Amino acid sequence: MADEPILVLAATGGQGRAVTNALRGRRARVRALVRDPDRPAARELADQGVEVVAGSLSDRGSLAAAMSGVSGVFAFTTPFEAGVEAEVGQGRAILSAAAEERVPHLVFSSVAGADQETGVPHFDSKARIEAELASGGMPYTILGPTYFFDNTLAGTERILAGVLELPLPPDRPLQQLARPDLGAFAAEVLLNPAPYVGQRIELASDAPTPTQMADALSAAVGREVRHEQVPLTAVGDPDMHAMWTFLNGPGYRVDIPALHAAHAEVRWTRFADWARHTWATAR
Repeated sequence: MADEPILVLAATGGQGRAVTNALRGRRARVRALVRDPDRPAARELADQGVEVVAGSLSDRGSLAAAMSGVSGVFAFTTPFEAGVEAEVGQGRAILSAAAEERVPHLVFSSVAGADQETGVPHFDSKARIEAELASGGMPYTILGPTYFFDNTLAGTERILAGVLELPLPPDRPLQQLARPDLGAFAAEVLLNPAPYVGQRIELASDAPTPTQMADALSAAVGREVRHEQVPLTAVGDPDMHAMWTFLNGPGYRVDIPALHAAHAEVRWTRFADWARHTWATAR
């Protein structure tokens, strides 16, 4: 199986690209499923020696073709284009194709907290996929990322104006994950699956408070950034409102010290280091 490729779905997206990069860094053969092989990001992967194939997360036929002869699959679904029911449909297409091709090991990237019955729509959709995956006979591992550091970039304009807007109290820790850390962890699971089969593992790199995030961003951009707590009532999107309500309540429950101690092979990233690296050009 060492010579068989590992398939990464949505390989030009944030998670897929991180996993692809980590696998390539470990000299693994990678097959990347993308919507359009002619797009620059896909051509860049091909130029790097990645086998690029066209397909859709909702098209079982293209998924099955991409899964033929692989040693493992990194699977990802999204509700943010067509809604949560479409996401569940993606999950079912992926699981059906994987069963058809007898995939030896499927790693599904879900979300931390999906097993807590949170009522967050895009958590619950992933929980439905998790349940169908776990009830089948396929060897699997479920990864549960927390809030990504990169989500902060959505507020770039306001941050450069000196304000970090978050619907959290200033002293409320927010467990977060660097995408390269997800990539490194997923690569380890895909290349060494035996210890991880049947497990559900939640991932976090750091847990800064909004005040600590603002301090790190201040140092990174070279000017003062202050945290401004956005009222939950101002979060109009029902899915995002439910998520921030959850994060203000029970929140993620990753035992970060235990996770990092058990997986010292991952260079777990601190938020301050991510901010310094990411915002260096914003000075």
